[in-house]
Amino acid sequence: MLTVGIADDHALFRKGMMELINGFSDVEVVLEASNGQELISQLKEDSLPDIIVLDINMPVMDGYATASAIKAKYPEAKILGLSMYGDEQSVIRMLRSGANGYILKDAEPKELEEGLRDLAKNGFYYSNEAGKLLLNNMHRKPEQQLKDRELEFLELVSTELTYKEIADKMCVSPRTVDGYREALFEKLKVRSRVGLVVYAIKHGIYKLE
Repeated sequence: MLTVGIADDHALFRKGMMELINGFSDVEVVLEASNGQELISQLKEDSLPDIIVLDINMPVMDGYATASAIKAKYPEAKILGLSMYGDEQSVIRMLRSGANGYILKDAEPKELEEGLRDLAKNGFYYSNEAGKLLLNNMHRKPEQQLKDRELEFLELVSTELTYKEIADKMCVSPRTVDGYREALFEKLKVRSRVGLVVYAIKHGIYKLE
């Protein structure tokens, strides 16, 4: 049985999601909360849910802070970020906070089920095509195929710096940074900055705080 914990401040949405998840075969919601603080107060090491689904925008303690706090206390926890926002910065920030995956609130039920099962099995799920392509390449060691400057770029691209600011940090032109980005898109078979961040986090190039 796959167990799930949910934190979302919208009661109707949370209850509906619980009903949906409980309808999946061998999946059960074992705890719910209206914010991160409430959720954390219910977590116990000997009965930690297999997956914790966190809404990003919650009062008292949002998804970013909650993910960071959970990972600090329970490093083995698997967290699925949930949000209406699919922009790169929101996804990257959630991943940097410790989430193992990310799914949008308007996803189809089938995708949610797939996300939960993939996260339980592989330890990671990201609904964008970058994540799926990435999972097929996780066994490759970046040190064997990436140059020092590309590794430096990957570390910087995982922060909140803009590409121009990354260029300044690396003391190169924005055009050179564009070249690093395009080369890595090709080498790592990803299509977005999020894909690069996921790769950097998974391989320890970018260390989560």
